[in-house]
Amino acid sequence: MGLAIRQGDLVHLALLLGALAMSYVLPFELLLISYIVLGPAHYYTEISWLHDRKYFMPHRGLAVVLALVALGGMFIADPWWSGVLVWSCLIGAAIAALGLPARVSALLAILAGALTLIMTLGGAPFVLIAVLLPTFIHVSIFTLVFMTLGAIRARSGVQFVIISAYLAAILAILIVPPSVRTVIPEFAKLGDYYFGPIAPQLGSLFGVPDLQFAGRITGLLSFVYTYHYLNWFIKADVIRWSHMPRRRVVAVAILSVASTAFCFYNYALGITVLLLVSLLHVLLEFPLNTIAIRELFGFAFGRRGAVRAA
Repeated sequence: MGLAIRQGDLVHLALLLGALAMSYVLPFELLLISYIVLGPAHYYTEISWLHDRKYFMPHRGLAVVLALVALGGMFIADPWWSGVLVWSCLIGAAIAALGLPARVSALLAILAGALTLIMTLGGAPFVLIAVLLPTFIHVSIFTLVFMTLGAIRARSGVQFVIISAYLAAILAILIVPPSVRTVIPEFAKLGDYYFGPIAPQLGSLFGVPDLQFAGRITGLLSFVYTYHYLNWFIKADVIRWSHMPRRRVVAVAILSVASTAFCFYNYALGITVLLLVSLLHVLLEFPLNTIAIRELFGFAFGRRGAVRAA
């Protein structure tokens, strides 16, 4: 495992430290600005990237089902049922990503359905899944999984140093949280409205009652969201921008700018559109997530996987 430092690694580390610094300077503002400026470009480019790889499922048509679920999920007011829906998509995507024969996949789907029914009757915390899986878990845990896979594949000690810096940054925010002051108080109110539910669910998960959307949680979300977006954009060797059809590049650029502009024109409607696109990209990424986790376990137990997805 080498410690040779590439220019890309230096840029990577600089962006990570920059995101951390901004999380302390403008915690509330950074979260919203990243979400409405960097977010759209990330969602549309990743959906395009996934489309070219058939969403890591046997048939692209299965992605249509996930898209319809994302659309339907926006109209479910009860977070518990939203959690059931998201969980079902995760399990379904995991089965589809295996690429097994139809009969075997159907049998696994039946077993997964039975498991979900048992969890439902047993009062499983589906609200946690609804709130945390498409948000905090997606932008932090899955990001960490891909970072670790990349470091293992590259046999790069430097990339493991970057992973350590990422974990240290999260720990620093938790131990020494950013100030609750805001430059734009309205951003604090909007942030609390759209991202506030994450705080009590994290508190429930880690046994911290009455956890509030304040300096610590806001700084944490600002950092993991901003770094999640930046981490995607620096993967030039994965995204292969030059290989994207020119028309699609133009379409992605127009959609990204239009989505951001719409948020500034009408924040309520704009953020609703972004929530839909965000949920769509989260669900479409589920097959890749399950493949990556499976491959990481393969490395851990000495069975190197053949998938080089991200």
